[in-house]
Amino acid sequence: MKSIRNLGKKKITLDEISKVYKLNDYHSLVNVIMDKIDAGLIEPIRSSGTNGKTPTLYNRYRIIDLEVDNKEYENELLFNLHSSLEIDYYLKNINKYKADRKYILQLSNYISNQKELLNEPVSMNERSFEIWNREKFLQKEGGFRILKNLGLEPQDLNIYDTTEPLSYYSHHKNIPQNVLILENKDTFYSMRRHLIKGNKDILGLPVSTLIYGKGKGIIKSFKDFTFCVEPYLSDESNQIFYLGDLDYEGILIYEQLAKVFIDRIPIKPFTEAYVYMLKKAKKVILPETKEGQNKNIGNYFLDSFNDNERAEILEILENNKYIPQEILSSRDF
Repeated sequence: MKSIRNLGKKKITLDEISKVYKLNDYHSLVNVIMDKIDAGLIEPIRSSGTNGKTPTLYNRYRIIDLEVDNKEYENELLFNLHSSLEIDYYLKNINKYKADRKYILQLSNYISNQKELLNEPVSMNERSFEIWNREKFLQKEGGFRILKNLGLEPQDLNIYDTTEPLSYYSHHKNIPQNVLILENKDTFYSMRRHLIKGNKDILGLPVSTLIYGKGKGIIKSFKDFTFCVEPYLSDESNQIFYLGDLDYEGILIYEQLAKVFIDRIPIKPFTEAYVYMLKKAKKVILPETKEGQNKNIGNYFLDSFNDNERAEILEILENNKYIPQEILSSRDF
């Protein structure tokens, strides 16, 4: 027989009850209502008022939840899960534990029996498959939500998010060496050709490796720097420089990149190249800055220049002009 508990409602009207049980007359409706009240299935909502008929019925009723013994699940949370998992959330939300139980037990079993695997960093999808046999579980199927409910952070699983691989060219693999990140592709290709021809310096700076930053993409890609490059390139003795467009956006890319990695990988502006760009800019008509650029730069970039250079840069920016790094060509290097 149909049950109004299966409707997923907390409250129900007389008309809805009549339709559920397909009642055609008022006397039958009264009998069903009284039976359900006596059985503890519903209770009248007195504030809903009565229907004015005899016998009188209230217009709406509250559906009473069925008492369920959750002791088995509570004991499982208390005594069967790995001690590193916080259980308070699920103890207070047993129904949600029931829904997530399969995945929680898989995680608990993994930590209990294969915890040593967490010592080695692996990609997010690899760890996801390792624990749940579903490579997208963390990213797209509720895995991060479950971790949060259990008091864990993604870093507790020792994972890294894979990004587009860095495009780079190394003239040699000696260390220490100078590494230059370039915002735009044309300059990357031009400088790479310059090095391939046997040149070692670019505007007076000895450069061994060029990295193509892909604009803002460098910020995300560089987070995996130590994972996606060869050891010689991530060696701490190397010096890393940045060169991009001389506009608000280019400066912000540098500042965001440098601040994210300030404690791990110091990144300096390639000041000699920027100064040379300023010198060449005096002989040309500069293009207008595109609309909508975020102008909220700090002093992190500007502090790398002397007072005169800083004033020149600010004048260009404040006049809504910019210098693309493509102002440099192989003849300048």
